[in-house]
Formats: sequence, structure tokens, C-alpha cells
Amino acid sequence: MGIMFALAGSLTANSLDKRPARQVVTSRMRRLLPPLWLLGLLAVPVMLATGWASQDDGDHPWSWKLALWILPIGDPPGSQAGIDAWEPLWYIRAYLWFVLLSPLLYLVYKKVGWFAVVAPVALMAVLDKTGFELPFGRADAAMWDFVTYGSCWIAGFAHHDGRLHRLHPRVAWLGAIGLGLVALYWLHGHPGEGGFDLNDVPESQALWSLAFVLVALRWEPDMTWLSYLRPVDRAVTLLNSRAVTIYLWHNIAIAAIWPVLTVLTLDDLGAGMEGPVELGMTVALTGVAVLAFGWVEDLAARRRARLWPASAESAAQARASAQAGTGGHAAEAAALTEPVQADGPEVTLVFRTVEPEVRHPASRRDVSDVTPGQRRSAQENYEEPMVSWFSDGDRR
Repeated sequence: MGIMFALAGSLTANSLDKRPARQVVTSRMRRLLPPLWLLGLLAVPVMLATGWASQDDGDHPWSWKLALWILPIGDPPGSQAGIDAWEPLWYIRAYLWFVLLSPLLYLVYKKVGWFAVVAPVALMAVLDKTGFELPFGRADAAMWDFVTYGSCWIAGFAHHDGRLHRLHPRVAWLGAIGLGLVALYWLHGHPGEGGFDLNDVPESQALWSLAFVLVALRWEPDMTWLSYLRPVDRAVTLLNSRAVTIYLWHNIAIAAIWPVLTVLTLDDLGAGMEGPVELGMTVALTGVAVLAFGWVEDLAARRRARLWPASAESAAQARASAQAGTGGHAAEAAALTEPVQADGPEVTLVFRTVEPEVRHPASRRDVSDVTPGQRRSAQENYEEPMVSWFSDGDRR
């Protein structure tokens, strides 16, 4: 999880250096919230129709908390039956708070440097020592997610301005190893309800995530070769263009696997087939969600709505963006990660920061085939990305 917060922090800092803070914040909110609204427009009525109002415990639907589906400064409520729709939204809430606080955090970082990176971990130690809690459960959860992943977000600032790149590799590795060992030591002495699971122990999660970020963002392998593999290149384009949709809906897709197989009378699988079938069905059902709901990300980004963005036309648009000095691949959405904190693997691709001076075509064709109209359109409509799965380019 930490690496995706770090990526988002790096790209947010890049935007803050180029545009006023208000524009950066409002742009990211506009890109993030419409896919959530579409999910809520479908999920909330379904949860109400299936008995949400009559459930004995949990949040009651007819309260102010329902407005959190519109502006998720706290976790949006939901029914027990609809947990697969609303449980992943903790990440949307955490991301939104980081975006709102980024102008202040970036200002502090530019003043104190690495001290800002370690500040959230220090704050976590204070919370542990004092036992301080906020009066509302949702506010307390937001505070703990901030101190858990805040160091990763601010480490993204260090990645953006080159401070992390200038860190000696030995220092980065020793720091990462030290943080990782402390994280494992704390996990061993303070296991969560699920045993030795980092997601149940925020202290260990914070240290382990920061350790991984120090290594991953400091390493920065050259990935320009990816733009010459057209199928892979288009897959990355698709993932970047539909990252929020995939994040919001793939947990629902996982929950729908066996009901769908039962309806199709394909649920009687042989030994050893469950894993491959579940993986294939997850991809297939998530693909259906991308086709059905992904277009809202185009509208949120002020683009023409597309059914499937991984096309030759999309590659041409990527070349237009490269020619306009905006880089080739950049995701327009929040980080795509496993939605439930406690279960499942995290999915992360390798990345590099896009620099305007470097042009890399999205295919073997040169960007000279971009028309003036495409170039003007890319220049007029471009907005800084929020989170990137993959970007190509060299550090300045």
C-alpha cells in the first residue's frame, strides 16, 4: 500500500510546483469523486432494497453519514450485505485527506526536509504512548491512516525533488533494512487479531511500507522498453485510464465469482482448479465493470467518453501528449491497490517520473505523425496525473 501513497505524493508535489494549490486540489477531487458517485448511485439503492434500514447494528442509512458517499472525508456507510462495495473506500477517504493536506505538507517538507518524512511515525509513537483518540470512530480511523501512510506520502515529495535520488544507496538500503527489522520486531510482539498480519498492526505497517518505499523509489529502473511492446503498452494504458474503476469494482467482482459460477452451473470444479478459475473470473468480471462504468473516468478527466481506452486511438493520444511535453503514460486516478487492507496481494508496477524534456513514443512510430490538432488538444486538455502505475522518462 505504501508505494502507491508515495507515488501519489510524488505526482502531487509535481503538480504543486506547476499550478496553484487550489487548482491541484480541485482537479484531483474532480478526477477522484465521480467514479465513487457512480458506485454509490448503484450500491446504495441496492443495499436499501436488500434490508439495510432494518439491520440491527452498523450505520443506519437515514443519517448525515450518507453524505459521505458524496464527499468521503469519513468512511461511507453501508449495510452488512454490501460490505464488498463500501469496505474498500477507506483508501479513497485516506487519499482525499492527503490531497487536501498536501499544500500544507509540501510547504512543511520544503522547510524541514527529511524531518517531515519521519514526523508521522513520531506522531504515531505519541499516539501509542498517550492513548489519545478522537471522539468519533471515523475521525480516529482517518487519523491512524494518516500517521500510518503519511511518511510514504511525504517520501514521495523527496522522490519528486530528487532528495531521495541523491541519498547514497548504502544509506537507503541500511535505512530500509533497519525499518523493516523494527517493523517485524514490533509485529512479533504485538500481533493483530489475524496473527502476524501487517494490515492489523499500523505501527509495523508504517515502518515496513516506508522501508519498501525507500528502496523502490530510490532504485528507479529504466522501463522505457515497455513502450515498444504494444500489447503490454496498451494494457498499461488501459490500467492507467481505468485505475479508479478497477479499484472500486474488483472487490465486488471477487465477491461475485461463485454466485456467477453457480448460475452458470460451473461451480463444481476439480481439484486444483479453484485458484486459476477465481483469477480468470476476477479479471473477466472486472473487465465487465470497466466496460460498463469506466467511461465516467473519461468524463471526470474532461475527455471524450471511451468504452475501451486501450486502442490505437489511445496510443495516438499518448503520442500527442508526449509531443506536447506531458509524458507518455500517466494515470488519471487514485492508486490501484487491493481494496481490503487485510486480504489479498498488492498489485504494483514499476515506475519512473515523467520529465517534459524527454519524449518517448507510445509505439515504434515517431511522434512526428501527431497532427497539429492532436497536439493542441493535448496541450489544452492536459492535467497533471494523480497516481501513475507506470511512467517513462529520465530524471532531470
